[in-house]
Formats: sequence, structure tokens, C-alpha cells
Amino acid sequence: MTTTFKPIEKEDIAKLHFPAEDVLTDKHEIFQRKQDLEKAMAMGNTDHVKIEIFFEDDKNQLVANTTVWAVTPEHLVLKKGVTIPVNRIYRII
Repeated sequence: MTTTFKPIEKEDIAKLHFPAEDVLTDKHEIFQRKQDLEKAMAMGNTDHVKIEIFFEDDKNQLVANTTVWAVTPEHLVLKKGVTIPVNRIYRII
């Protein structure tokens, strides 16, 4: 079975509601997500590289193509202060 992620514009992410639960349960996947987010932040700040962020709000699985500006322990920060909770992100490419 293949999961389809709906595309969303970065500007629309601020309107979403995010539950507190983590979408990942495997410790290795959670560690890998942290490593990938740090790498995406470095690429975004140095080369302004856009990446695809696969995440989930309270209703849908979504994907956004954007530049990562910062990563905190709890949030991924995009341009114009838009944030996505780290625990709601499946993966980035």
C-alpha cells in the first residue's frame, strides 16, 4: 500500500493544527529525522536549497517544497516564521 501526501504551499502551513503525538515510533527513524533536518538547515542557509518535507497535521498527510531556515528541538522553521513541529515530520528529501 502506498501513502499519498497532498501538496501544500508553505504559506498555508500556518493554518494547520498539529497533534502532540509523534508520527514516528522507531528510535532509529527519529534519530535519522533529526540528522536529516540538521543537514537540510545547513543546505538551506548556505545554498538556499529547497527540500520536500513529508508531514502530517490532524487531518492529512502533506508535502511541502521549501527551504529550511532553522531547526529547534521542537520545530522546523521555514521562511516568514512558518513552523512545523518536528514530531509531525515523517521524512525530508
